[in-house]
Amino acid sequence: MAQLRNKLSKQEALARIANEPFSRTSISFYRYVRINEPTTLRDELFRTWSQIGVLGRIYLAKEGVNAQLNIPEFAMNAFRASVDSVPAFKDVPFKIGVSEAGVSFWKLTIKVRPFVLADGLPENEYDVTNVGTHLNAKGFNEAIEQGAIVVDMRNRYESAIGHFEDAIRPQVDTFREELPVVLDELKGKEAEKVLLYCTGGIRCEKASAFLKHHGFKDVNQLHGGIIAYKHQIDRENLPSKFKGANFVFDGRMTESITGEVLGTCFTCKEATNRPTNCKNDACHALFLQCETCSEKTLGTCSHACQKIVSLPIEEQRKRRKGVKAAMNVKM
Repeated sequence: MAQLRNKLSKQEALARIANEPFSRTSISFYRYVRINEPTTLRDELFRTWSQIGVLGRIYLAKEGVNAQLNIPEFAMNAFRASVDSVPAFKDVPFKIGVSEAGVSFWKLTIKVRPFVLADGLPENEYDVTNVGTHLNAKGFNEAIEQGAIVVDMRNRYESAIGHFEDAIRPQVDTFREELPVVLDELKGKEAEKVLLYCTGGIRCEKASAFLKHHGFKDVNQLHGGIIAYKHQIDRENLPSKFKGANFVFDGRMTESITGEVLGTCFTCKEATNRPTNCKNDACHALFLQCETCSEKTLGTCSHACQKIVSLPIEEQRKRRKGVKAAMNVKM
């Protein structure tokens, strides 16, 4: 019987990837669709995709799928066929990564969750299939030029390193927080043209349906997100109204869109588009930090975290256990 989970350590997996005699392509896809038995489907996909060398992170739920992956280039046709063999996923569009610098994923993880994208709202609060109008890069640019309201549906650390000109950029950490903030920001503008954008499009699907439910008449979204936008402007020689870098949720963390550096180092306040997680595993905060400061602070976000990562690894583990125990007591 085929294994249903990864059994390699990260070091072993990265070593294997480094020795692969072929290239990989990073892709993402999503679809809101009814899945009656997501756990059964999860096991079927893991068996099939493991055999063709797929690596990545996939969330399945009764409401659909959200997937970020990398595929051996020689196996792309086999992967496309395996996806299309699932009736709920047939012909789902793939978003091809902008850059292959760095390793996007080192293992295959497929998880079943209550939702593929948590919005914190009661079930059936709005119809997620009643979405806004999908615009390509040319149509999105033209709507911006005509004065439409542009809203970034990503988190603050994503928009800090890249965004569309004059976009509303809510300073929130999660999509769950963002929906009510956006609704408040747009209060009184229900009749105006609204443009939404995100990384690959999935957050805009829910956000556009949410705004339409609340009476907004002209809701539009960037089809395929920033990833598709970059490919289209390059292919059609269009001007980029998105400036900076695109944050991606994999090992690469960023894809350059136009080269501008819009972010600011958390430590020294100099310009940087370099996101990182605090090396203190008990903290693991995501923040922007330049390489120079990362070396000086051992990749941490504070003096307290720097002191912890300077300790022997066994002492760090003891402290992490203490933090978890304290959290459990509070809960």
